[in-house]
Amino acid sequence: MTTAAARYPVRVRGRLDPGLSRWLWLVKWLLAIPHYVVLAFLWAGFAACTVLAFFGILFAGRYPRPLFDFTLGVLRWTWRVAYYTYGALGTDQYPPFSLGPEPNYPAALDIAYPEHLSRGLVLVKWWLLAIPHYLVVGIFLGGGGYAASQAGQWAYSAGGGLVGLVALFAGVALLVTGRYPRGLFDFLLGMDRWALRVAAYAGLMTDAYPPFRLDTGGDEPGVTTIDQEPPPPPSSGWTGGRVAAVVIGALLLGTGSLVSAAGAIGLWAHSTQRDADGYLVAGTKSFHSSGYALSFGAIDLRWTEARWRIAEDWLGEVRLRADDDVVVGIGPADDVARYLEGVEHDEVWPAGAEVDYRHQAGGPLPVAQPAWAASGTGSLTWRAEQGTWAVVARNADNGKVVDTELSARATVPALGPVSTGALLGGVLLVSLGGTMLLIAAMHAFERRRTTSPEAVDSEQSSED
Repeated sequence: MTTAAARYPVRVRGRLDPGLSRWLWLVKWLLAIPHYVVLAFLWAGFAACTVLAFFGILFAGRYPRPLFDFTLGVLRWTWRVAYYTYGALGTDQYPPFSLGPEPNYPAALDIAYPEHLSRGLVLVKWWLLAIPHYLVVGIFLGGGGYAASQAGQWAYSAGGGLVGLVALFAGVALLVTGRYPRGLFDFLLGMDRWALRVAAYAGLMTDAYPPFRLDTGGDEPGVTTIDQEPPPPPSSGWTGGRVAAVVIGALLLGTGSLVSAAGAIGLWAHSTQRDADGYLVAGTKSFHSSGYALSFGAIDLRWTEARWRIAEDWLGEVRLRADDDVVVGIGPADDVARYLEGVEHDEVWPAGAEVDYRHQAGGPLPVAQPAWAASGTGSLTWRAEQGTWAVVARNADNGKVVDTELSARATVPALGPVSTGALLGGVLLVSLGGTMLLIAAMHAFERRRTTSPEAVDSEQSSED
C-alpha cells in the first residue's frame, strides 16, 4: 500500500540529483530571470484568485476547483524554481514553464483538494491564526514575515533568511568538494516544506493547521514504497492562453481598483473640501527668513505641449494668502531669479512634511520690481497659466526678517470631470478584469470536467 497514518494535505518532495555542477549555482540567479518575470505576473493572478476563492468559501464553503488548480500550479512553479535556485540548489535540471505536476522533475508539490472548507476559519486563518507561522517562516526566508498573498514570493530571493544562508553553505561545499552535504539538503527541505505548508494554509487552500515541526528530508514523513503507479491526474484545464487571461485579468482588476479609488477620492474632495468661494484648500504653513525675502523656487506648470484651451483650466484660479503686512508676488521664474540676484533671502525647498531653507547671502531688495503676473499685500489671486513660475514673499516695508503664514488654494475646475472619468474608467477595468477571470475559470473547469477519468469512463460506457 501507499501510506502510513493520515498525512498533511500539502505534500512537498525533492530528489537530490547526483553529480551536481560545482559552479552552475553561481549563475542560477541569472538563468532563472525569465522565471522570475513570469512568476511576478503569476503571483498577481494568485492574489486575485485567492480573493475570489475567499468569497467562494465564505458563501459556499468550497474553493472553486479551477481557481484551486491555478493557485496550486503557481505554487508548483514557484517550488520548482526555488528548488533549482537558492531555495535548495537540489538540481541542475532547468525548471519547466508549466503549472502542471511535471512528474519527471525532481521537485514536486501536491495539495489535496478539499471538498469542503470552513466558512468561519476563512475569516481569520490567513491573518490571525497564521501569525505564529509567519514569524517562523520570516526567520527561514527573511523579512520577518509574509502576508498571505506574498507567501510564496520567497522563491525570488537569492540569499535572504536561514534558507539562503544554508543554501550558500551548500553551494560553497559543492564548489570546494564537488559534493552536496546530505544533512544540509535535508535541513533545507524541512524549511522549504514548512514554508510551503504555510503558503497553502494562508492561501486558503486547506483548513489543516500547519504542524510546528521540521519534517526534514526529500520525502514526506510516513511515506512508504508505492506498489503501483497512481493514475495520471486529470488535466487542470489551464492552458497558456487561460493563464495569460488570469494574469491580465488580475492586472486589470488591480489597476482598475486603484484608478476607481483615486476617482472616488477626487470626487469626494471636489464635493466636500472647498471653501465658501469654491477653492480647494491645500493647508497653511508658517515660514521664516532671516533675510529680506522668501523664495519658493520654480513651479513648472506643463499640462500639454500644445496650448489647448482645456490646459489652461486644470488649476483655474490660484489664491495665496499671507499675513497682512506681507507682500506676495508670482512671476516668471527667470525674472524672479534676476530680481533676487545679490539679495539676502531664503529659498524654501519641500522636504516631506517639513521645509528646508537655503540661505543666500547678499544685500537689500532692489527698488525696481519684476513684471509680476500677480501680486498683493496679504493675498493674491492669479489665473494659472502654463510656464515656469516663482513665488516671493517680502515685508511691505522691504524690511529684514520675514515671518508669515502662507496658504495656497485653487479652484481646480478639472478635478470633477477628471475624477468622474477615473471612476468610470476604473469600474470598466475592474469589469473587464473580472470577466476575463470568470471566463478563464469557467473554461478551465469545463476542460477538467470533460477530461476527468469519470467523464472518460462515462463516455466509453455510453458508446458501448
